[in-house]
Amino acid sequence: MELLLICIVLFLLIIGVIGSFTPVIPGPTISFLGLLVSNFYIHQVEDENFLWLMAFVVVAVTVLDLWVQIYGVKKFGGGKLAVRGSVIGLILGIIFIPIIGIIIGPFFGAFVGSKMENMDVGTSIKIALGTIAGFLVGTMLKLSVSLYIIYIIFQTFPSL
Repeated sequence: MELLLICIVLFLLIIGVIGSFTPVIPGPTISFLGLLVSNFYIHQVEDENFLWLMAFVVVAVTVLDLWVQIYGVKKFGGGKLAVRGSVIGLILGIIFIPIIGIIIGPFFGAFVGSKMENMDVGTSIKIALGTIAGFLVGTMLKLSVSLYIIYIIFQTFPSL
């Protein structure tokens, strides 16, 4: 039974890391679920406050991930249409070009949105690059939390 639980934890951790790169899968949340399964069924954490702290970090990173992408568009000069274009581009990119569409979709969406706001091509490209910068920062935040959870599990729990 413990081997099955260890496999479930490892599966959740792998999906959590993959989810750090994809906006559809909540990576840190799934990694945190792996931590909870490991805590409640394999080996308990000595300090319960740690679980609450990690829950707070996961929620904060999830909110920051959404905010930092919008901030990237606005920081580089984009308005409401550029932000909406990046969100629509993200959705269409995920649907039509599953892997690379995560980056290309928001880029073109922000570009088209900023062009609809009567921006010149250079400014539109700058705004679209802001979308990419926001995506990369959000991805690094999520990946850092997921990898930290993996580190904690392998350091704290001797069974794994």
